[in-house]
Amino acid sequence: MQPKEIRNIAIIAHVDHGKTTLTDALMQQNGGIVGDAITMDTNPLEQERGITIYAKNTSIYYKDTKINIVDTPGHADFGSEVERVLRAIDTVLLIVDAQEGPMPQTRFVLKKSLELGLKPIVVINKIDKPAANPEKCHDEILELFMDLGANDEQLDFKTVYAIGREGVAMKKLTDERKDLGPLLDTILESVPPAKSDTTSPARAQVFNLGIDNFVGRLAICRIYEGIIKIGETIYLKKTDGTTVSGRITKLFTFEGLQKKEVTEAVAGDIIMLAGFPTIEIGETLTERADQEALPTIKVDEPTISIFFLVNDSPFAGREGKFVTTRQIKDRLEKELEINVGLKVDFSDPTAYKVFGRGELHIAILVENMRREGFELQISQPKVIIKEVDGQKMEPFEELIIDVPTENSGVVIEKVGRRKGIMHNMTQHNNTTRIVFEIPTRGLLGYRGQFIIDTRGEGIMSSRFIEFRPYAGEIEHKDSGSMISMENGKAVAFALWNLSDRGTIYILPGTEIYTGMVIGNTSKGEEMMVNPSKGKQLSNMRSSGNDEHIMLTPPTLLSIESGMETMSDDEYLEITPTNVRLRKKHLSDTDRARASRGMKKES
Repeated sequence: MQPKEIRNIAIIAHVDHGKTTLTDALMQQNGGIVGDAITMDTNPLEQERGITIYAKNTSIYYKDTKINIVDTPGHADFGSEVERVLRAIDTVLLIVDAQEGPMPQTRFVLKKSLELGLKPIVVINKIDKPAANPEKCHDEILELFMDLGANDEQLDFKTVYAIGREGVAMKKLTDERKDLGPLLDTILESVPPAKSDTTSPARAQVFNLGIDNFVGRLAICRIYEGIIKIGETIYLKKTDGTTVSGRITKLFTFEGLQKKEVTEAVAGDIIMLAGFPTIEIGETLTERADQEALPTIKVDEPTISIFFLVNDSPFAGREGKFVTTRQIKDRLEKELEINVGLKVDFSDPTAYKVFGRGELHIAILVENMRREGFELQISQPKVIIKEVDGQKMEPFEELIIDVPTENSGVVIEKVGRRKGIMHNMTQHNNTTRIVFEIPTRGLLGYRGQFIIDTRGEGIMSSRFIEFRPYAGEIEHKDSGSMISMENGKAVAFALWNLSDRGTIYILPGTEIYTGMVIGNTSKGEEMMVNPSKGKQLSNMRSSGNDEHIMLTPPTLLSIESGMETMSDDEYLEITPTNVRLRKKHLSDTDRARASRGMKKES
């Protein structure tokens, strides 16, 4: 089908406000896709966690118009995915939950959109929720637009009400709930057609990358001018100012979730092409060598760093296929090609310093690596401290917390200890919303404590604000470590005795080694334990009062929980089948020697 016009839109929102569900419904109603099995969240990790991690393209046809849609992540750690997409589209659909209202990532993505001069269409979603308040939500969004310095044209935004799960949208709350036609009509009315200047020399910009085992690196581009044809020689303007020529070997456009191979594509469309093995995000493709490059795509800088090291524990090499520094380095270099929010310092050949936008950002990379067969260990996450005009600066975040009112006191106390400053507190029914500004250092490791304090009923989300003067020392860990003093297998009797001293991380029968952390102690001291010590047996007949051991279920470590609970002198050992916490120095003697060395240095 040859469309008369093209519209390019991105769907942006806070995490879990319904972007992907709405996109799936649009495809099912207009893209010829039948059934619920098709979803934009195609990555196994996305499906398991119920969040979008990678920005993805699709397209639908409506009233002879092709609408290219980019579904973007809603979590703040993947903000770089949103930033690079916004340059390639004509407007955004800002999805906001009718009950929760604007949240931290709503502010972040809206701010980026307004700075680029885009005029968003607001979709107030999930209006069927019991506590939904669409009118109040609309007022809060208008307030947010004004706070972010929107101009008069942007303030005059169109609003559509929707229930993404049911696939219905209305221009007014009283309208009939039929399908998503009102939303699509609003897009056609409000979004100008993509400029189709086919007479000028071709010019396109790369905003995403892909890999194909047969044709190599693929570039996803927005064509701004001219016509791009398969087989023609084209020039690649690199970000360092150099120009490389190459020939387009494959050319695709998007139809639904499928790629359709074509011989040419015109200005305004979003395409995927092959033929440039060194192409990077933000670079410009031009028909002539003397054409100017488009402005490069800039993303916010990372806020935390973690060291990636070869696994050197006693169990090293047992479970992984890729275990050497060379293999880890190659995998990180490959990740840098498509993950623009990530940076890696390869200067130390024994430990690669990885910089990311947050704990989840790096945890997803590590999880993907372990599923591919990698075995490695990582250090405790550290906030990036930089010096500006002789002053130490660190990243600060806006933290929004929704908790049951009876838990608000303990949350305020714990966040206050971590240098968080409360800026606002509102109450609705039995829920209190508290807004803090807090150093990123204060947030590291807090999520697990927050879940305990709120009994799992609290919701917290944050976004990076800016670098500010260093806030001073922050006390983090209230608990110590239970460190195994023996090699062997953990037995239930020993774990039962240890469970009174703190939280256990392993199951009975788990293989252990000297220096492995098998739990934490509630009093905060380091404790050497023997988890493989069985019950002392004798010839005397048992009275039967201790035959049955009732073990408290252990808190099994995941990558994220391990990153939260680990100390500065520990590594998180990650293999395809296990996540273990261990001391950097496995023996008690080595730890004492290292501690003395640190005291001398200080």
